[in-house]
Amino acid sequence: MKKLISLALVFVLLMSLAGCMNVYDDPADDVKEISRDDAIEEMEAILSKVHVYQEDAPVDLDMVDYSNEADALADISVFPITVQGNGEINIEIAADTELSSDAPDDWMNVLAKKFNQENHEYNGKKVSVTVRQITGGEVVTYMRAGLYQPDLYVPSHGAWGKMLEASGIPTITLCDRLLGNTAGILISDKVYDGFIEKYKEATMKTVVEATINGDLTFAYTYPYASSTGLNMLTMILTAFDPENPLSETASSKLMEYQKTAPPTAHTTAIMRNNAKRGIVNAMAMEEQAYVLNDELKNYVYIPVGIRHDHPVFTFSYVSQEKQEAAQLFIDYCLTDDAQKLGTEKGFNRHEDYKGQDPGLDGMGYLAAQKLWKQNKTGGRPVIAVFVTDVSGSMRGNKLASLQDALVRSAQFISADNYLGLVAFSTDVYEMLPIGQFDATQRAKFSGAVKQLRADGGTAIYDATMVATKMLLEKQQELPDAIPVMFILSDGQQQGGVNLNRVLPIVKALKIPIYTIGFEMLDDDMEEMRKLSQVSGEADLTDAGEKDVVNVLRGLLNSRT
Repeated sequence: MKKLISLALVFVLLMSLAGCMNVYDDPADDVKEISRDDAIEEMEAILSKVHVYQEDAPVDLDMVDYSNEADALADISVFPITVQGNGEINIEIAADTELSSDAPDDWMNVLAKKFNQENHEYNGKKVSVTVRQITGGEVVTYMRAGLYQPDLYVPSHGAWGKMLEASGIPTITLCDRLLGNTAGILISDKVYDGFIEKYKEATMKTVVEATINGDLTFAYTYPYASSTGLNMLTMILTAFDPENPLSETASSKLMEYQKTAPPTAHTTAIMRNNAKRGIVNAMAMEEQAYVLNDELKNYVYIPVGIRHDHPVFTFSYVSQEKQEAAQLFIDYCLTDDAQKLGTEKGFNRHEDYKGQDPGLDGMGYLAAQKLWKQNKTGGRPVIAVFVTDVSGSMRGNKLASLQDALVRSAQFISADNYLGLVAFSTDVYEMLPIGQFDATQRAKFSGAVKQLRADGGTAIYDATMVATKMLLEKQQELPDAIPVMFILSDGQQQGGVNLNRVLPIVKALKIPIYTIGFEMLDDDMEEMRKLSQVSGEADLTDAGEKDVVNVLRGLLNSRT
């Protein structure tokens, strides 16, 4: 009897632990709830003890014109090489991230390593492959800017190839399908039955309708980089106007939709975290990612849009010898063993799904991106404040990289939006009051950034409160505007108010705070991640000297 009781207790304990493993620990849960009025009162109490130095931002008469997108692109080396080949004929493959990341998203990495070890030859020369981990959209961005020329390009779907063609970069298709996949909509099973009862079927049209009606909160990813994001965007436009997804009707309905829809997620990770925290209950994702993610098992998956079958493209600048040698690796990837590995890693499902083609050519897809960019805020202006770390640890290359990235990435801020700049070390400096980002404000922003000097401690949360007050005051003038804050720092708080006092204020005011950990240690990033996640749909992004300009480009393009 004692043994049976002991076994029963062990079983209960194991079940309890299993249940705990499926519960997401939302950082906002343990933060005290206070009212908006109390939050403002507490913010004012903190600021009464913070001296803010008001700086005069000079107009930068020597401001460089960074209107070309290429000016805001980091070196291609920020996208890592995950497999390095060393053959006499070495083929560089730009492979989408679900094929070239860490396990289980490493199908191509595994095959490339095996292929390189087996010493394949073409015309008596050893053939090898090098794999670069990079999203399909970033390849298009870099190739259109003339900053990258891979030998092979393996995006999730063929729309990116059409966009290259439309941009004057002819493609040669070596394989229509390397590995099968679909993209689609995930709907939480907590709301799925009610959704189906009311809307009868799960399609992009009904999901959009439900989102507009407040019955769903549907999120999708940044369509300039994400293959799934681009796919979902074109299907949303098609839902608005099946005959012409690029019509004025589709554009105007997209603007109305974006007024109530959650902001486009900068990354899939941010979107997934927001789902776990209950901020969204429906989202777009590739099927392979859904299949392998146990945290999403309580979601229903519905394939939508074009298939994600990973075509293989090459280009006219690639020699005939390389193209023919590349076919060896393509054939290697199409073997039964390779496809079986793909199935084990979540691919090759929904094989009966034919896809829903919006009927767009390359120019059409490029136009769809522009429509999204014009309508992403639902016609509402954005009020943004940059909060930048100028503590002593930022001296030298760090600060220089940050200054350069801020000025270069500012091209992605529309003149209809509003921008201010705060800097912090031991003290807080209002470098630029919030103003409409016209030519004069842009020149002042450049001048203020160039005046940044690094010294002293790290009063992050004093500066957060200063920027919060600036945003609230400007929002009184522009009640329809969307406030947002971007904090860039390389270390934990040293001096000033502590995080625990600030968190209830941030939680109550719900101003999105996107934090960028600039070469931070993991332990240091936890505080900033909590600050972002408590603020709402935002999150922390890690950056370094080389790629901070890319991080800012993505955030600004998706949020301003």
